[in-house]
Amino acid sequence: MALKTLSTFLTPFSLPPSKFPQPFTKSFYILGESPRPHKPRFSAAESDGTGAAAPSPGEKFLERLRSIEAANLILKDNNKNRKKEKPLKASTAVSSCYGCGAPLQTSDSDAPGYVDPQTYQLKKRHHQLRTVLCRRCRLLSHGQMITAVGGHGGYSGGKQFVTAEELREKLSHLRRVKALIVKLVDIVDFNGSFLSRVRDLAGANPIIFVVTKVDLLPRDTDLNCIGDWVVEATTKKKLNVLSVHLTSSKSLVGIAGVISEIQKEKKARDVYILGSANVGKSAFINALLKTMAINDPVAAAAQRYKPIQSAVPGTTLGPIQINAFLGGGKLYDTPGVHLHHRQTSVVNSEDLPSLAPKSRLRGQSFPNSEVLSDNVEEGVSTVNGLNAFSIFWGGLVRIDVLKVLPETRLTFYGPKRLPIHVVPTEKADEFYKKEVGVLLTPPMGREKAENWRGLDSQRKLQIKFEDTERPACDIAISGLGWFTVEPVSRSHKLSQPEPTESAGELVLAVHVPGPVEIFMRPPLPVGKAGAEWYQYRELTDKEEQMRPKWYF
Repeated sequence: MALKTLSTFLTPFSLPPSKFPQPFTKSFYILGESPRPHKPRFSAAESDGTGAAAPSPGEKFLERLRSIEAANLILKDNNKNRKKEKPLKASTAVSSCYGCGAPLQTSDSDAPGYVDPQTYQLKKRHHQLRTVLCRRCRLLSHGQMITAVGGHGGYSGGKQFVTAEELREKLSHLRRVKALIVKLVDIVDFNGSFLSRVRDLAGANPIIFVVTKVDLLPRDTDLNCIGDWVVEATTKKKLNVLSVHLTSSKSLVGIAGVISEIQKEKKARDVYILGSANVGKSAFINALLKTMAINDPVAAAAQRYKPIQSAVPGTTLGPIQINAFLGGGKLYDTPGVHLHHRQTSVVNSEDLPSLAPKSRLRGQSFPNSEVLSDNVEEGVSTVNGLNAFSIFWGGLVRIDVLKVLPETRLTFYGPKRLPIHVVPTEKADEFYKKEVGVLLTPPMGREKAENWRGLDSQRKLQIKFEDTERPACDIAISGLGWFTVEPVSRSHKLSQPEPTESAGELVLAVHVPGPVEIFMRPPLPVGKAGAEWYQYRELTDKEEQMRPKWYF
């Protein structure tokens, strides 16, 4: 029998049936040649999951999408709280009055933002709501005293439309946005308007420090001394600022330097003007726009719709957006932060203008040379000076002189409308009850004096007088002004037969309305004499680098 060929034994018909399912393949036969080796049914790769039972590419794609969605859900859960605290800028969805920032409304004629319904519909139809001034702002622009914010423990001065807490809440978002802060302080009320907790509002944003109303300082004041004094006071309060600027919104002094600093540090960020109520924010913005309008057409256009300025605390009720810059970034006028410790929070609205100086301050000293001369002519001894006397500063402040040196005088710097009266301390109580609302104003008039809370807070001050050639200190009354404790100048001194003390301790008792705060501070070097006695402090190289530069 002939031998069978190898191909005969390897034909498919001679193999036993497979126990496993096989993929469909074509059968083929090769005769007369050595057969090609068959691929094993299961390879190592197939056992790892790439065979016919493995996931298809589409299934793998869907699985990848599911994992991405699951990761996004986890991220959303983790960031849920952060998204709730996401800061919002001043809303432009609701139209607001360009004068005060209050939302426009047509329902309540006594509330801020009220506009006549016909005017509102007409302006809305023509997309001109941003050019609308509310009824309250029109009245303010004509000199009427209409308040919107009540004082803490004092007179509301009218309907309390917005509380101080609500105004602070409107500024709370500044902590979490990138912005440039321009912080304003009134030089006449430096301590009362300082906003010591400004970092709670500004966060880590850079701050430009602007001192307003320097044109109200007494004549012949050396602004080099004032600038150094301000920088020293700012450094002591541990407020890191980029620079300090002495300005006047009325005469435009120093405004150009602020504009230059803003353009340098803005970097396409929004600029917020921040400060206490009645510090002069709206007047400063108007001066800013007026100066910028010379070379900037955008600022010139913004001048047409500028914020209203008045002596009423709470004139600005919401952030007012102003398109004032070329190349990005907006300018915001913000509501004034109301401080309960200022005199403006306790006096009636009609008396507010009397607290705002309108012209240069002129120090009023007691006792003055005329009083001393009269005493000498009458043969009255001047050895005791002001001891056992009380000085009334309007109806708002009373200073009892308990102990001072014979050659000590008190010089007052504040509004000229507030009269000053000196009476013996033993008659002070009777004098106040009789003359409050008449000679001692504000409050103005007997009717307001009956509802006046009175001078129910007293603070006893002990002052060390170490050098009779320079003032001992300033006593600043929040929201009003200050008086300086100083020696009688040499030109006013009269020949004394007996030697007088040259140093010692002074004791004063200062009476003010309950919420009003009293500050003791280093004397502000005002007038020609201020430049003579002011002493510049020697600085180390590190202090020189860390201290902000000031400009005028």
